[in-house]
Amino acid sequence: MRVFFEQLPIVLHSLNIGFLQTIKLFGVTLLGALPLGLVICFGSISRFKPLAGFCRVLIWIIRGTPLMIQLLIIYYFPGLVLGNAIWGGGERGRFIAASVAFIINYSCYFAVIYRGGIQGVPVGQEEAGLVLGLTRRQIFSRITLLQMVKRIVPPMSNEILTLVKDTSLARIIALQEIIWAGQSFMKGSQGISGVIWPLFFTAVYYLIFNGVLTIVFGRIEKRLEFFQ
Repeated sequence: MRVFFEQLPIVLHSLNIGFLQTIKLFGVTLLGALPLGLVICFGSISRFKPLAGFCRVLIWIIRGTPLMIQLLIIYYFPGLVLGNAIWGGGERGRFIAASVAFIINYSCYFAVIYRGGIQGVPVGQEEAGLVLGLTRRQIFSRITLLQMVKRIVPPMSNEILTLVKDTSLARIIALQEIIWAGQSFMKGSQGISGVIWPLFFTAVYYLIFNGVLTIVFGRIEKRLEFFQ
């Protein structure tokens, strides 16, 4: 027990650094994937068939292949195939590559959710807006958008909670996120080796983070109840 309390500050310090990296990857992914997903959504339902076809094929490829493979290809392909390591070296390069992979992956999932929300709004409301003399842009911003938000919050919150856990996949390219930090004490780190209990602490970090997000999304859904 004494050894545990001696090791605890060292482990928590390392986990905090790894968790900060996890939060950064999570935040950057949301900032990039939310708007990009909307762009891909509009492209997939565009009347311009080449654009719609391209977006749908992109969504099919990204959703049909594992995120882990996408991470490996995006990180290693430029250097091994093109001879140009565009991401650079070190932790910064790995973080940039992981961010790009996560943004592309989640933007495609978000695009499908956006599309479902838009197409779920009754067509009669758009027709009523046209009768009232509103333009399609006004109809989207004043009628469709708010109802779409109401419809997409539950599936979007589910994807975002999944994103929190998926950030752990970034360790496949040696990004030092929280699970990497916890696992390092099994192999040997900072004078500690052969211990597994730090991994249980990483689970607590994820549970707390997801718990906070669940409360936030629950409050958002309550605020949008007036659309029912």
